Amino acid sequence: MYEIVTKKELAPNIYLIEIAAADVAKKANPGQFVIIRLDEKGERVPLTIAGVDLNKGTVATAFHAVGRTTKKLAKMSAGDSVTDLSGPLGNPAEVAKFGKVLLVGGGVWCAPLHYVAQALRKNGNKLVVAAAGRTENDMVYENELKAVADEFCVATDDGSKGNKGLDFLADVLKKQKFDHAVVMGPVSLLKKVVGLTRPYGLKTMVTLASLMVDGTGMCGACRVTVAGETKFACMDGPEFNGLDVDFEELVSRQRVYLPEERMASMIHDKLGGGVKRG
Repeated sequence: MYEIVTKKELAPNIYLIEIAAADVAKKANPGQFVIIRLDEKGERVPLTIAGVDLNKGTVATAFHAVGRTTKKLAKMSAGDSVTDLSGPLGNPAEVAKFGKVLLVGGGVWCAPLHYVAQALRKNGNKLVVAAAGRTENDMVYENELKAVADEFCVATDDGSKGNKGLDFLADVLKKQKFDHAVVMGPVSLLKKVVGLTRPYGLKTMVTLASLMVDGTGMCGACRVTVAGETKFACMDGPEFNGLDVDFEELVSRQRVYLPEERMASMIHDKLGGGVKRG
């Protein structure tokens, strides 16, 4: 059993939890993920690591409570435990000294982006960071990202805070020369930013949260097409050069089980989403 040490609500339905897992914390790097299972009958859910505390022996991860399992997790509290936590899985993000780096995060993904940004900053890079959300109320990790950035900006889909949408990045890319880019967020955001960086041939690393079961390359559920080749997001990624990703295929695969996911979430809500303590 792995105890939830702290739990914090970052925004409506967006949470950050720290889980006691000292062995995982010692080996974890920015860009990697863990897979958790709430109970013996629960599904395996991949969550990107948002930080570690070696003194406490904890691993932090953020999640958006939208599906059955994440809604159940959102009802748990500090002191409760999850049955399984596997990790760290996947390859670490590239955090070498590049020069000037553009970082873009969307919603809950701003938490793990901060973990990557800290490592890039430590290696002497200049960081231009954009934090995005659907509305002002969906913004998370603004202060943390602003603290590590040389330049910081905000964007919301509805324009309720900062820039309206991400089109403003076209001007940023036109006025400044970047050596590297990192993007974390929903597939729609990844695709949008890659479309803006593509004319400059800027290597744009994106973290792909594709469908995943075991996280070790055995099931093949997380396969994606990168540069015309089939890759497994869990073993070959989860970070890939977005210029090479077949986003149309990725979007199609992400929607395969959408009806079942929505039904499971509706049933969970109807039954009250009870959680076993301890």
